[in-house]
Amino acid sequence: MPHAAQHADVAAAELDTALRGGPFHVALRAAIAARGLPLQRVQHHLSRYGVKVGVTSLSYWQQGARRPQRPESLRAVRALEEILQLPEESLIRLLAESGERQATSRPAAARSYRSLVEASGVLDRLQADLGWSLDGGLDTLGHHERIRIGARRELADRESHHIVRAHQDGVDRFVAVHHGDPGCVPRRMNVRALENCRTGRIRWDQDTGVLVAELLFDTRLRSGDTFLFRYGVEDGTAGVCREYARGFGFPGGQYALQVRFDAGALPVRCHRFGQPSAAAPRSGRQELPLSGLHRSVHVVEPRTRPGIVGICWDWD
Repeated sequence: MPHAAQHADVAAAELDTALRGGPFHVALRAAIAARGLPLQRVQHHLSRYGVKVGVTSLSYWQQGARRPQRPESLRAVRALEEILQLPEESLIRLLAESGERQATSRPAAARSYRSLVEASGVLDRLQADLGWSLDGGLDTLGHHERIRIGARRELADRESHHIVRAHQDGVDRFVAVHHGDPGCVPRRMNVRALENCRTGRIRWDQDTGVLVAELLFDTRLRSGDTFLFRYGVEDGTAGVCREYARGFGFPGGQYALQVRFDAGALPVRCHRFGQPSAAAPRSGRQELPLSGLHRSVHVVEPRTRPGIVGICWDWD
């Protein structure tokens, strides 16, 4: 069998399986792949149906980073069924089923799916205000985060060390995102440029606790150039912290997360967790030993994939 025909058969089989069992984002991704359409073409076809959806939103939908919920988005899903030559109601049914599953299986310690969706919408608005695109022209080769939990069991501060590579010319900044715990006060947070960058504009949203900050490089990267920079966010404005998580929209390089606790506020147990998306149940739960000397735990992901990686802990 010719290679192209074999590939088409495999794609069709994957689509058939995804349409039967879901979840929604897997079925959507399989349908787009089976038809061989780039997202820009999908967006163009949607516009012919009178539906406006950005390429970024389509990318998030097929990654599972977000679920279509607004009336306009649901119109887009129904149009996608026609554009991608799918059975009527096939994607809508999977979308409803995934919503029911996430509502019944969400762990008590997790942020609610609704809060994450609201935060992602606010994040889009704040990033757009700074003129920042989905990836900003940068690929992440490495990212090391250090989180410090204070004596009041609060998220006291975090420090991020990034290794990036430009995939377009002219990149001269990065927009950092910090999502504080419920009850935090973003206007009282302090963003610190620590190495090879300086702080630019800062925006925040009090209701969701989302803060975004420009980090300016003072140099323009050419495509292929690598760059290292480090920054921190002093928080300490919320109550008791029980987890820290990082979301990824694209495949990337190594990610390391270290959480260090105050000597007078040590948890009784810590766990690693992962989620394919904010709407999915947590998986890959693994207990992490707490270092007695350094009072810390960590996880290392050699290669990140779209989804969420984090550490949670129990105080008693």
